[in-house]
Amino acid sequence: MPNRPLTRVLSAIVLGLLASSAQAHTGHGTSGFFEGLSHPFGLDHLLAMVAVGIWSVSALPAHKVGAGPATFLASLLLGAALGAMGVTVPYLENMISLSVLVFGAMLVLASLSMTPQWGLPLIALGAGLHGLAHGSESPESGFAAYAVGFFLTTAVLHGGGVMAALGIRLWLPNLSGRITASLGILFGGTGLYLFSQI
Repeated sequence: MPNRPLTRVLSAIVLGLLASSAQAHTGHGTSGFFEGLSHPFGLDHLLAMVAVGIWSVSALPAHKVGAGPATFLASLLLGAALGAMGVTVPYLENMISLSVLVFGAMLVLASLSMTPQWGLPLIALGAGLHGLAHGSESPESGFAAYAVGFFLTTAVLHGGGVMAALGIRLWLPNLSGRITASLGILFGGTGLYLFSQI
């Protein structure tokens, strides 16, 4: 589980976003919310979020599995807020594709029982880049409802990665390392392909 201060910060952010979206005009807020829900289903975003969930189970102690998704979500929201204000970085799409490659490499390293000391900072950096992209594409209907949408989808995708990794560990314990490494190679290779297409 993530530590309590981080959980409280995330909870406050989500409640604030929900309150803001509730004040949005009918229709506009709903439109933005659904745009937010669908935005993380781009292949680069989807793979990154699922990878973080899998990595968290594979690399972190059982009582800290939530730290990976919590770190991603907090950095994602910060990056999105900055993106909505017009902040950007050069070659953003290239770096997002490379973040998928990095997360894939992290899965391979996790399968080899490598120490995860750099994992959370890399997750925070990658999530901030993904957030900048989300924020820069905020709809005219407003940021708050849109942010609630992509926050929820991101959390579900993280949860999917966590559940997949737990299932692999439970049902295929002797193959879990190989499967995690194979997924890392698949995700990383996809990130490299996406980078080559930009």
